[in-house]
Amino acid sequence: MKKIIFSSILALSLIYCSENKSENKPIIKNAVDNADSSVKSSFESGRRENMIHEIYNELMKNDKNLQALDDKIDNVDEETEKVTSQYNDVIDKTENYYTDANALTAAISDTILKQEINKDIKASSEKYQIKTKRIKDLIEEVSKNRVKLHDQYVIFQIKKTLPEIEKYQNAHPLKTDSLNNFINKQNQLLNELKNLK
Repeated sequence: MKKIIFSSILALSLIYCSENKSENKPIIKNAVDNADSSVKSSFESGRRENMIHEIYNELMKNDKNLQALDDKIDNVDEETEKVTSQYNDVIDKTENYYTDANALTAAISDTILKQEINKDIKASSEKYQIKTKRIKDLIEEVSKNRVKLHDQYVIFQIKKTLPEIEKYQNAHPLKTDSLNNFINKQNQLLNELKNLK
């Protein structure tokens, strides 16, 4: 009995699929309206990277102001790295020196000599901390500004690309026809299966 029901279902499915092959194409075409967009290539192929970046890069191709802005952002980012790395290099080496000095001092067996040299290291380190405090504060400000610039640029890119995704949505209004038709066909097949004996 189970074999007969399974065979009937399989036969009905095959008949149903072969009848509807020719009908499926118009249904799918009918699902959306096709229209051109100013950044059409961003929407044509499969997703490769972040959609905002793709659309924004398309917009930049035809807008010299956007290209110039992007170059400015890149240049400031590179300069930030160069400017801060010069200071960080000197500060890091100095701090590594004091760390190494303290490590070597820990191995000194004479406690009086150890205390004297520890005092000298601490005094030198504190003097350097005072000397570089303003520099470190400025480096921190530069780093915070770098983050702020990045955040503002991301916000700008999103605002610039929002109208493009909205144009795409308007150019491709999703219709319910094909889904309704397909649900009707599913229901027909369900009814046929229910009436099978």
